[in-house]
This record gives sequence, structure tokens and C-alpha cells, in this order.
Amino acid sequence: MKNTNGFYPNQRYTSKGEPELGIGILTESNNRQVKIYFPLSNETRMYAMESAPLRRVVFKAGDTIEDVNKQAMLIERVGMESGLYTYYGNDKKISEADLGDVSINYGVDDRFFMGDVDTPQAFALRRETLQHEYERKISPVHGFVGGRIDLIPHQLYIAHEVSSRYAPRVLLSDQVGLGKTIEACLIIQRLLLSGRISRVLILVPDSLIHQWFVELLRKFNMWFHIFDEARSASLDDSSPDGNPFLANQLILCSTEFLAASEKRSSQALTAGWDMLVVDEAHHLEWSGDKVSPEYAVVELLSKVAKGLLLLTATPEQLGEESHFARLRLLDPNRYTSYEDFINETSDHKTIANIVEKLHLGKNLNSKDIKILESIFMKERIQAVIKGAEMAKDNLIEDLLDQHGPGRVLFRNTRSAMTDFPKRKAHLIPLKAKKDPSLWLQRLTDEFARDMNLEETSEEQEFWFKEDPRVQWLLDTLKKIYQAKALLICKSKEKVLALEKVLTQRANLKVGVFHEDLTIVQRDRNAAWFAESDGAQILLCSEIGSEGRNFQFAHHLILFDLPLHPELLEQRLGRLDRIGQTEDIHIHIPYLLQSPQHKLVRWFHEGLNAFEKNIEGGYKVYQLFGERLQDVFNSPSATDPDPQLEALIAETSIFQKELQKSLAEDRDRLLEMNSFRPAIAEKIVEQIQKEDRDDTLETYFTKVFEYFNVEMEDLAARTYFLHPASEITEIFPSIPPKGISVTFSRNYALRREEVSFLTWDHPLTTECIDMMLSSGTGSASFGILHNAKTPGLLLEILFVLETSRQQGVYIDRFLPNTPLRIVVDLHGNEVTDSYSVETFDKNLTPGPIEPLLDNETLIETILPKMIAAATKVAAEQSSKEIAKGLQTMNLTLNHEIDRLKTLQTKNKNIRPEEIESALEEQTTLASLIKNARVRMDAMQVIIIE
Repeated sequence: MKNTNGFYPNQRYTSKGEPELGIGILTESNNRQVKIYFPLSNETRMYAMESAPLRRVVFKAGDTIEDVNKQAMLIERVGMESGLYTYYGNDKKISEADLGDVSINYGVDDRFFMGDVDTPQAFALRRETLQHEYERKISPVHGFVGGRIDLIPHQLYIAHEVSSRYAPRVLLSDQVGLGKTIEACLIIQRLLLSGRISRVLILVPDSLIHQWFVELLRKFNMWFHIFDEARSASLDDSSPDGNPFLANQLILCSTEFLAASEKRSSQALTAGWDMLVVDEAHHLEWSGDKVSPEYAVVELLSKVAKGLLLLTATPEQLGEESHFARLRLLDPNRYTSYEDFINETSDHKTIANIVEKLHLGKNLNSKDIKILESIFMKERIQAVIKGAEMAKDNLIEDLLDQHGPGRVLFRNTRSAMTDFPKRKAHLIPLKAKKDPSLWLQRLTDEFARDMNLEETSEEQEFWFKEDPRVQWLLDTLKKIYQAKALLICKSKEKVLALEKVLTQRANLKVGVFHEDLTIVQRDRNAAWFAESDGAQILLCSEIGSEGRNFQFAHHLILFDLPLHPELLEQRLGRLDRIGQTEDIHIHIPYLLQSPQHKLVRWFHEGLNAFEKNIEGGYKVYQLFGERLQDVFNSPSATDPDPQLEALIAETSIFQKELQKSLAEDRDRLLEMNSFRPAIAEKIVEQIQKEDRDDTLETYFTKVFEYFNVEMEDLAARTYFLHPASEITEIFPSIPPKGISVTFSRNYALRREEVSFLTWDHPLTTECIDMMLSSGTGSASFGILHNAKTPGLLLEILFVLETSRQQGVYIDRFLPNTPLRIVVDLHGNEVTDSYSVETFDKNLTPGPIEPLLDNETLIETILPKMIAAATKVAAEQSSKEIAKGLQTMNLTLNHEIDRLKTLQTKNKNIRPEEIESALEEQTTLASLIKNARVRMDAMQVIIIE
């Protein structure tokens, strides 16, 4: 049956991303996926049809091929039949389906001897590409440099610690505004780029779907497919095994969607996942006698997923039982008994007190010393008491490792951070100068609409031309002129009505941001707001503001208020985040005696929500939300309203008790284990070093120049890329109309519509894959002038390759390693005598025909030179293999010994974690020992 995508069984392909796999055979295809088997490496890969990184293998006239019976044939011409190439020669033909082992017949030396050569410039670019690919893969911060994020130490520490584990299963529970989503994205990106995971399912509440999609795409260049019932139904017939969850590798959907559909949850369960991520995990309700549908589906998925990330800002605020429910998802074998869990927490507090004393340099009492000597050798504790600084630091590290839930739980708090600004609330009571009763009714109706307290199909009407809030807004924007202001309100309709009146009544630059705009339009409007001479005010709807952070603005206007404290905190979080440089001015205008006035009072007097971060907002609303709505539904005939006053008083008491309880129960042991500054500082320094280095920028400049892509300067380290002509279609991710890119992290943080190019960016991967898979520069001929003696040189680039195995992170020990060998006419190695710089500066192209006409040179001398270079490469590869094996064993032996030691004292070390590490060590040893050398490129050089 014809495949409209052009994929047919028995076609031959190579992988752009993994050329070391050799030549593969297409075995299966459908409308969504294509399956390739690589005989040389005995590996099978399944690729998404829409983004398969494959290059078709086509042999040319002059090539020699074999059929399945090992009968050789010299190709005279090439044809096509039913989607397969047919090769003709020697009065017979061989279909692509009948090819034998073709991998050995497709070398760069064949290309050279056919005279199909590139310039020395192309060879140099290939050489540089191989080196860059090696260095980025072995970089200790590979997977961490690409995020469009501030380099926040605690976030990078957690991402580093978690992504270093096999199939990590952890609870990320940093307080609001500290970046749990960033941490999760960093972990996912690093695991994906290192090849340890490939299939990821992210479950979030319905309201956060867009926020996550934007965060993943804009900050980390990860495109997740949003799944709902409509998309799932559209894929039912075309997906493998009729399962839509097999159609894509990276999927984002709502927890409610899966929980509500037995069919879809069953399909998700059978799809197989390397990583499951669940946001707002505290909403998963569980108790000993009742389990919510959402918890039930997550529990089932957690059992089939290898890795699990749970995100919640409130791990213990909903009660110890609720917290235990989260932990049992991570490790049901470890957390079997709620009673045992409660007993353990008291032990943690004892150790935490000791660790805190050591950390602050306080003296240990006799009880502390006795506890420590029951855990460690007496001599070690005495060294700490005598003041040995290194002994103290090592003791703290071991205590953090061995005690508490640090292996499964990470939590950083604002109280432990120093970089947060202050919130300054400005409550603005307003009076209507004309018709006060009319205005009170109007804003009461508006409030009821916003809160869905009344049902109506009529279009909402606004009176913003006379609205006292609008007049106040215009006056305020004049007072703070040149300062940026972000205004958030309930709906898109309100945003558009405000935009209309503000532009009519004042000469203001007004931007809008709402859910009906495309991502590109939102990018442009956000960029205009970020520009110094751009919009002074950005009007955002509730949903439209999700997923964006505007730390460069310091004025937030709450034109109306949500009922839910967590939604209010989300609004405030657009500005109140790590990275904010100034205090935040929060303006809340309201009409006196209106429902908004009551809501302002409840938030401010009951919760102090405008000036302090709210913890437990979900619990607060559970307790008081119904009574709050009763206040609005049953307005009091008296002022003050006794119902409101009682609600405010009770809310205030509850909030103070909650904060006191949280402060007393603060787990210092957990906090210290969640952030180790020395490790984090090293990671930040390594990323900053890569940020400052202009190597990538210089490399891209060369690549774009070679492939005829123009780079126009826009700002420092910032360019506009576009193909120089309509026929330039090398890079799929560079649209015909062009794209703006920057190599500056600071610029990228200000301008989200500009692509941030790093070694982790997809365009970098695309560029490297394209260079290495296209054959560019793989065969070259050049002339070296101004040398002392004439002669002949051969430069060969070999690549030491290991087979790739899904889920095995081999690159940190032996990534594909380039070996550069130069030999002279007599086969002597002279690599050290001819540097890369010498060739790059002095080689020029020349006609290759005279060289090819020299039979002795082609048939005898060059083959001997190739053999000599290959022998040298084999010797070098043996050393690289030995070095890689030694590094791997030293690293994994240390990791395994540490886990075994910890397991005797810390129940959070899962047995399968040690088993997996041992299996990985065995697998890595086999892969490294069986690494093979492949000739990647050759360049013949005539010395004149």
C-alpha cells in the first residue's frame, strides 16, 4: 500500500543524530511513526514521522554493492520502482530491498577516489563540528545551559542532584515563587538530551495546561503535544495499536481529563513512560478510606513509569496523612505504614537540631555528642569538637545524606532565601462623584459576573469612560510615568474594553495579553512591553497572564480580584519571583461598599495576602470559601457587616496559627539537604563560563556563511537570520521570513520572542546533525603553499564510536570522540608538526584531476597512507577506551559504594536504585570495550 509520507519497507536510511548506528532498514511505518532496524549495531529505533531525523541512503553510479547472496555489482545507473531505488549494472539489477551488507561499501575514501571532494574550508568546518559535538556532550553542564532562565543556585542544585540519578522519583516542594516548574523542566531537558529518557507524560490541572506549554516551549525549546479528548479521538485510528498516547513522545494533558475517562487512562497506562510529572500534586486527595479518581489514576501511572516527579508547594500543609499519600506514590514499598512514617519524623528533628548547631558553629551538648557517637566513630566526633573545619563539613554532609527524606523530598523556603523583594500594598478606596448608587449596582453586577455568581448569556457591559477606577488608573500612570505597570483583570472582554478607553482618553502606549492571542502575538506584545520605549502598561486577562514573568516591572494593578487565594498568589507571582530587583507596588482600586471592597478587606485583613506570601491557600479556601461567597450572596443591611467581620477575624486567627505551625515544623534538615551552596556555585560558574565564551557564536557565523544564511546585527551578540535566497533551505527551523536569535542570556531573558542559542538549543543540534550527516567536508583536497619541502600529506578524521542503548548515559564517559591523524608520504605520523591552525590558514583548493590521474598514487601510495593512519587511530582509540573505562568504573564504583553505605542507614535508598546502577555499570563496560573506530573524513594535501 502506498505511503503518502514517502516511507516504504526496505528503504535504507542513516540517523542524523546517531550516524554511528550505521545504515538502517525501514521495517514498519504508519501515518505517525516509522521503525528502523540498524544491522551493524543491532539496534532498532522508532521515530515520529513528523520529525524523523533520517537521511536516505542512495548509492551512485561507480559504487560497488552486494545483494543478499553477496554477489557484487558495479552500479551503472540508478532508477526508482515503487518507492525503492533500483540499481543497474553488469546486465542485472538489484532492488534496494535485496541489498546485502552495504555498510562497508559506503566510505569517505570511495567519495574521494571518485573525485567528489569539498574545499579545505568545508573539511575544516567538519573537523570543528566533530570537536564541538564531543565537547558539548562531555560538558558537566550539558542540558543545563539551554534554559532561558536566571541562574538560580538552588534550582540548579536540585536539577543536578535529581537528574544524576537513575529513574529519579522525587517530590519537588519549593515554596511558591521559588521555581518548581523550572526545576522540573531542567531535569526533563537534561535527561532527554543525555538520552536517558525519551517518553514523558506531564499531568497538570486544566487551568495550568497553557502555562506549562509556554514554559516548556519558550524557556526550554521542548515541544509537548497537548492531549484532550478531541485530539485523542482524532488519533485513535492512525496511532500504533490504536493508542493515541503512542503517537507522540512528549505529551502534556490535564489530570482531570485522564481521571474522567477509563478508556484514555487505560491507554495511557499501556503506553509506557520513562518519566511521569504531576503538578499541583497536593490536589490528589487520598485517605485510608477514600481515594479520589485523580489520585487513583496517578497511582496506577506511577507504578508503570520509571521516573516520577511530583510538584507541590504545600507538602505538609494539608496534614501529615496527605503528605504521606504523596510519598507512597514515589515509593510504595518504602512508605507502607502511616504510623511508621509519623514515628520517623521525630528522629529527623533530633538530627536536624544537631546539623543546625554544626552549621551555625554552636557547641554540641552531651546528648548531641552521644547521638553522634552512636552513628559515627568516636574519633571522628572528637575531631569536630576540637574545631577541625573540614571534619565538621564532612560530618554535616554525611548527616544530610544518611538521615531524613532528602532522597525523595526537596524543599526550599523563602525564609531561607535572601533575594526576595518586599510587597507594598496600596489600597485605593474610591467614591463615585455622580450617581453613587448606580455605580455601586454596576460594579456589583460586574463582580457577580467575574465570580460566576450569576448565570446569564447577555454580553457583559462596561462603563469605563466614567468608571472611577479608570480615572484613578489614568492619574496613576501619569504619576509613575516611565515606570512599567502590569494590570491583571478577570476576562479578555474587560482587557479589550480597558484598552479602548485608555487609548481614547490618553496618549498612552497600551499592550494587551489574553488567551485568544496566538503565542506569536503574545510574544510580540510582551516584547513591546519589555522595551524601554514600548508600552507603559500591559493589560492581562486571568488566563492570558499564566506562564509569563514580568520581573522588569515593579507596579502591579489588580483591577479586580479572584476569590481563590492561590489564584491571587499566581497573579502576584508574575512580578514577585526570584530575579525581581525592586520592591513591588501592588495597587488595588475598589469602590467603597462594593463587593470588591469586602473581598479586599478579607484578603488584606484576614490573610495579609497582598504583602506576604500565602501558604496553604488551597486549605484556606476549602475552609472559608463557601462562607466568603455567602457574604456576597447575602449583603448585610448594616455597616459594618457582622458576617464579614466574623469571617475576617476567624480567617486571621487561622492564618496566624497556620504560619506559627509551619515555622515550628520547619524541617531544617530537609532544607539544608535541598540546597548545598558549594555544589550549586560550581554549576553556576560552569554555565557562566559557557555563557561568556563566544565559541558557539563564532562557529555559527562560519556555518551560516558556508550555507548562505545571512546574519544581520540587531544588538550585542544578537542577530536576525534569514536565507540569502529562496533556494537556501538548509535549516528547517529558520523560516523563509527569518528569525531573531541571541547568544546573550540577559537579552534572552528580556526578549522572549528572540531565540536563545546555546549548545543545548535544537538549532545547534540541527546544525551539527546536518553537518555530520550530509557528508559536507568528508572528502577534501587542498594545496599547502610556502612549505620548506614539497610532498604529500593525508589528514584523516576518525571517530571512536560506541553503540547507543536507550536509557544508558554513555556520553559522560566516552562520547563519540574525534581522532585527528596526519601522515606523510611514507606513512609516518606527523600530526604534531601540522596543527589545525596551520592548515586552516594556509590551505587553498586546487584541481584534483591531475592527482586522480596518477595511478600509482591512487592505487598504491594513498591506500598505504590510509592504512598507516588507521593503525595510529586504532592505537589512540585503545587509550581512549581504557581512559573511558577507568573513569566510568571510578565514578560508578564511588556512586554504588555510597548508595550501599547510605542504604544501611537511610531507608529512602531504593534497592532497585543500586541494582540499576550495577546493571548500568555492566552495560557501560560492554559498550565502551566494544567501541569502534570509523573513518569520518579525509583530506589529501599537496605541499608546494
